[in-house]
Amino acid sequence: MRYQMYQDAASEWRWRLRAANHEIIATSGEGYKNKSDCRHAIDLVKGSANAPVEES
Repeated sequence: MRYQMYQDAASEWRWRLRAANHEIIATSGEGYKNKSDCRHAIDLVKGSANAPVEES
């Protein structure tokens, strides 16, 4: 898997997570004006491996 950062049509930064088969399995869901904010969002997701899973 790998994270990919890119600029959208509005020149905002977004990320997507691609599986080994190149399929997109997650996206940022929002754009970021600053590239550093996009990178920070990726780091937050990467650091959430121990977060509990809840059903609703």
